[in-house]
Amino acid sequence: MDLEKRHLKLIDWPILLILVGLCIYSYLGISGSAKGMDGAMKQVLWYVIGFGVMAVTLLFDYRIYSSLSYVFYAIGIILLIGVFKTEPINNTTSWYNLGPVLLQPAEPMKLFTILAVARLLSKQAENPNRYYYFYQLLPIMVMVGVPTLLILMQPDLGSSLVFCSILATMLIVGGIRMKHVLYLGTLIGGFFGGMTYLYMYNQNIFFKIVKPYQWDRVIFWLNPDLEAMGKGFQLKQSLIAIGSGQLFGKGINTPTQASFGWVPVGESDFIFTVIAEKLGFIGAGLLMILFFFLIYRMIRIAMEVKDPFGSYVVAGVVGMLTFQVFENIGMTIQLMPITGIPLPFISYGGSSLVTNFLIMGVVLNVGMRKDNLRFD
Repeated sequence: MDLEKRHLKLIDWPILLILVGLCIYSYLGISGSAKGMDGAMKQVLWYVIGFGVMAVTLLFDYRIYSSLSYVFYAIGIILLIGVFKTEPINNTTSWYNLGPVLLQPAEPMKLFTILAVARLLSKQAENPNRYYYFYQLLPIMVMVGVPTLLILMQPDLGSSLVFCSILATMLIVGGIRMKHVLYLGTLIGGFFGGMTYLYMYNQNIFFKIVKPYQWDRVIFWLNPDLEAMGKGFQLKQSLIAIGSGQLFGKGINTPTQASFGWVPVGESDFIFTVIAEKLGFIGAGLLMILFFFLIYRMIRIAMEVKDPFGSYVVAGVVGMLTFQVFENIGMTIQLMPITGIPLPFISYGGSSLVTNFLIMGVVLNVGMRKDNLRFD
């Protein structure tokens, strides 16, 4: 442990204030959902635990996470493989049932992957010819691809997309060349072109690759009115609830659609809907501003830190959180398909919340020690 008073002076206090603000929003959203006050109080307990985990993370120089990154990554892969031996919950093998607590290994694996990729990238940070050839990017892609495929097999499309956002952000910051972006764009475009061809001319093969329920998400995202009381019900009710909040909302103590259970999973995936219904456009807009400043503060840390490893770690976290916030809010207002991604620091659930606090602890750790250089 090397925590000193000078480190405490350098801690990014605005980020801590933002996290407190997100805690208040989480409490209001969960208490206004079908979970009610009981769920909100449990979330407050998870917040206390989360702040404690973050505090412990600050005690150690973040460079220790670089030396242990591959060990963490290996542990995460073992946990992802082991989860297939567990009993399915909601038709997915994504959780370890630890009695009163459910552990989702995909959550800590996000941090473990960011740390491992940051270590790989930092080794080439001073090389002006890094990643000149496309094959030099393959170790990074494999490192992100392995957990992504394991999570897809659970199946959990939402979490796997988060790993794709981490990869894209860290490659951009790491110095991927434009020609390689074009290669990847061509591959992705070819994949979607091939899938379009299969859908048009060979749907038997298409639906072996894409599960029918996944395709339904696309269909009823584009037009929820096709089954307004069926498969389009969740999105339709979300749009109605958000619209009914109008400018100032219905009020914190006013019974709403969400509190009566008309907004499914209003405490988790659709918690933004609950907040917008209760607090209106103004309240929901302030929540988005909080997220904006959180991401802005992290970008500042990434730009100011002198150590490439720390910079890459924070960049990966920025990409991860930005995608999660955009996707979660987007799916509640029909901007994005429904994927089941929780809203960071807001949605109900201990596994995701504590992991996010652990990640923010690493980010704050980098910010506290950003002026330190270690010469090997």
